[in-house]
Amino acid sequence: MTLILALKWVLGGKEGVVVSSDSKVTVGPVSYETRKVYPIILTLDGKTVPLAIAGGAGDASLIKQSYRICERVLSDLAVRECEKKTPSFDQFEKAVKQIETIFIKRFRELRDQGLDLSFGMILASVDPHGKASIYLFDNRGLAEPVHENPGFAVIGTGFFTGGNLLLRLLGYSPEGSYMLDIGALSTFVIDVVSEIDPAVGSFIGESYYMRVEDDEVLLGPLKEEAIKEYKERARQRKEIIRRMWRIMDSVGEEKIREKMEELEKERLNEDRSS
Repeated sequence: MTLILALKWVLGGKEGVVVSSDSKVTVGPVSYETRKVYPIILTLDGKTVPLAIAGGAGDASLIKQSYRICERVLSDLAVRECEKKTPSFDQFEKAVKQIETIFIKRFRELRDQGLDLSFGMILASVDPHGKASIYLFDNRGLAEPVHENPGFAVIGTGFFTGGNLLLRLLGYSPEGSYMLDIGALSTFVIDVVSEIDPAVGSFIGESYYMRVEDDEVLLGPLKEEAIKEYKERARQRKEIIRRMWRIMDSVGEEKIREKMEELEKERLNEDRSS
């Protein structure tokens, strides 16, 4: 059981992808921590080539097998057709179709053996032109592109206990993501869901960001200093939201709206002056 988020982040006209997860696994009465987000990187002649980020929820052995399949298909594609570079948007779509075919065949065989599959996976990438791809795989092995609509993916039990609801409530959208700190948003959502879903753990820093900087595709984990900052900001934002709700009951929504508009105007003026 888990909660994994993949959010598209648009900055400077180019798209990036942040994939974050809790790290708690619950099997019956036993809970333990494990890594659920897997960066897929090709290493050739000492050079690393970012290919994708995968995040899986469900049967641990099936998830690990699926990661290896994705890694093999994407690495072969990068070597054979991509000049040992990160795949383009169209090339990544082609790789996803190959992975989908393998998954469908594999999962059918397992079901024919009487196994009840628990599986969900997100596979995301950003091409050298700054175009993001996010695909959502279900327990049949079928892949659905979600990078355009809704522009994000949520899997695991946390989807049902608040992950999707919080993203909608807080107004996340790819178009407006440039105004948001996606790292802080991911941390907030995971931490809040963990408070009501015992199968979801709090955020401890499992997050990877894939983007283009200076015409180079980069993929890396969240740094330790950022983890501490996001955890503290998530705590403060929870308290602010609670206090704001109580204040609205006292002074009304209109007065709060006026104060917020004043702050928004101040920020807009600061942005213009800088």
